[in-house]
Amino acid sequence: MLELQKAARQLLENKKVNLIIGYGQGRNNQPRPIFVDTPAAASKLIFDERCIQNLAVYLLKAEIKAVGKIGLVATIPVMRSVLQLAAENQIREEEVILLTVLPDSKVAELFQFSEMELLVAHNEYQNKSTDKEKISSLQNQTREERWQFWLNEFSRCIRCYACRAACPLCYCTSCTVDCNQPQWIPVPSNTLGNMEWHIMRVMHLAGRCINCGECARACPVGLPIHLLTYNLNDTILSMFNQQAGMKVKPDYVLSTFKADDKENFIR
Repeated sequence: MLELQKAARQLLENKKVNLIIGYGQGRNNQPRPIFVDTPAAASKLIFDERCIQNLAVYLLKAEIKAVGKIGLVATIPVMRSVLQLAAENQIREEEVILLTVLPDSKVAELFQFSEMELLVAHNEYQNKSTDKEKISSLQNQTREERWQFWLNEFSRCIRCYACRAACPLCYCTSCTVDCNQPQWIPVPSNTLGNMEWHIMRVMHLAGRCINCGECARACPVGLPIHLLTYNLNDTILSMFNQQAGMKVKPDYVLSTFKADDKENFIR
């Protein structure tokens, strides 16, 4: 932790960044995001196994971009989010420096996307075993059983959109659910509207989600909505051998098409 604080302090002192976004101590022994803009405040930074929130969600906020160059304390999921945002032309290399704590407790400063690509390639990020078991259990059910499972889950959704707010890849300035002329998805929380919202959300993230699970952690009613994108990501990996957030090259699976594609997969 002292190494991280030292590196952050030096970046601010040397004017290499104008702001560092990292983790600080919050209430009930829980980390919280903090915004460090002076060298002295770097002493508030912490980093341990509790620090799992995906801080990349702040990078595209207008008030953050207005600050200038950002230093970001990054776990592997955060790093993958940055690479995916770069692949989608949402962030440039000169706009961010990542600080990450390596397994040997040393701190690495990453200035180039190629350095991030190398690091994520050698540090595989696995879904929780409990999530894998749940997905496997759902896959072994009939289509009708799976449908009923998700109907029951989505019936608890209060449409607060915390999942959208917590996701680094949900960065659209105008979301379909916010549009009322025409109104594509009903505003009230109801069976049809909830199902439409979650299906739309997961399809927009297909091939782009980096499996950080932030959507489910942010959900106030505990919906396991991360299982939807996890399952889609597994399908994309098996069919196309692609994972989001592994490289800057913008060729993720649902971003390209061929005019002569016969679409023989449609039945």
